[in-house]
Amino acid sequence: MADPDQSRIIAARAIIEHLSQHLHADLSIQLWNGDVLPLGPNARDDIRFVVRSPDVFRRLLLRPRLMTVFELFAAADIEIVGGDPIAAADRWDHARAVHLARRVDKWTLAKLALPFLFGGKRAAAAAPAFEGQVGAQYQAGRDDKALIQFHYDVSNAFYALFLDPEMVYSSAYFPRADVGLDAAQIAKLDLICRKLRLKPGDRMLDIGCGWGGLACHAARKFGAVVHGVTLSQAQFDFATAKVAALGLQDQVTLELRDYRSIEGEAVYDKVSQVEMFEHVGFDNHDRHFQHVHRLLKPRGVYFHQASVRRVGRDLAKFRKPTATTNVITKFIFPGGELDYIGLTVTNLGRLGFEVHDVEDLREHFEMTLRDWIRRLYARRDEAAAQIGWPRTRLWLIYFALFAKGFERGAVLVYQTVASKRAFGASGMPLSRADLYVDELP
Repeated sequence: MADPDQSRIIAARAIIEHLSQHLHADLSIQLWNGDVLPLGPNARDDIRFVVRSPDVFRRLLLRPRLMTVFELFAAADIEIVGGDPIAAADRWDHARAVHLARRVDKWTLAKLALPFLFGGKRAAAAAPAFEGQVGAQYQAGRDDKALIQFHYDVSNAFYALFLDPEMVYSSAYFPRADVGLDAAQIAKLDLICRKLRLKPGDRMLDIGCGWGGLACHAARKFGAVVHGVTLSQAQFDFATAKVAALGLQDQVTLELRDYRSIEGEAVYDKVSQVEMFEHVGFDNHDRHFQHVHRLLKPRGVYFHQASVRRVGRDLAKFRKPTATTNVITKFIFPGGELDYIGLTVTNLGRLGFEVHDVEDLREHFEMTLRDWIRRLYARRDEAAAQIGWPRTRLWLIYFALFAKGFERGAVLVYQTVASKRAFGASGMPLSRADLYVDELP
């Protein structure tokens, strides 16, 4: 009688050989018995995917989805050795990998799957996922505080492992390719303040103020009076301590508060919102822009930075969740939805804003993510001590997935500057040349 495990090894080798003909990757797979098999012609084996058991093949063959890959990585049923996830991802053509299912011979794979379908089944380890309900509309029970805290309240010490000293958790701005991440984040804070045309005494609202990096920078360097709000308790505690340590209590006021609860008409000269819009949800876009409009003084300036998805010709299909969306909203950003830049600009225009500038920072975010991956991977043992190994692995492959997304242009990030529409001159300079002078601190 044939040895079942030997049958699975033979089938696994055949499956990998078939996949390698289409994937053409420059890395290898190591099976549970130690065999190392190339994933492409002349592939190196210094970076390898290690498959810990034959059950990995069973699960991938039965559910060949990105969700399954994330679950397997979280449980360490698949691991990467010899490099970090982005180093591994750089070893294959990502577009070819995305369309691999269309290229392979499904009948061949179905026949090879048979040894994995009987026996050897193990219970799948549960990956850390958001278990709550995600409502569509804020006014109809959507609990944004729970959604935000799932992502941000994991541990300030965890974020400090890969962020810059200012704890800026958004795309950096690299004036030159050789600029390090820490300097690039300061350059980004400077650029935001210049785009807002901040001047001493300006009253500024920072929506989703994070760990207080922008609020403190705007107050210290540009003399603004800043009101920052966040729904994350961990961020609020850190930012409050930072404001006190810098002696900025007279200039920076922070609240653990939903920005939509701020009342008053024409309260602020400037409003900033840096990569929190992705949390709002499609059904809340109008409410978001209307509230910002109400809080701004006439001709007040609104800075909007957000990641968006590439849009196709059929707009009716845009809101259908993708495989990436399903994974990210389950394990990383519950309730998150990315619009497209045309929708952003259209909504700003129809809801009372005049759009002045739109700048794409796609390459900057790819560079930022690569730095975050390298830093987090180098300190992965410390990260696991803070948040556990499953979540650490999920974050590493999440960063790698989006770094490749920005590289391909499937995901983009835009800085959009608008003002509250009013009759007369816009108040903006005729040239934007001053925005890009003396960019490095």
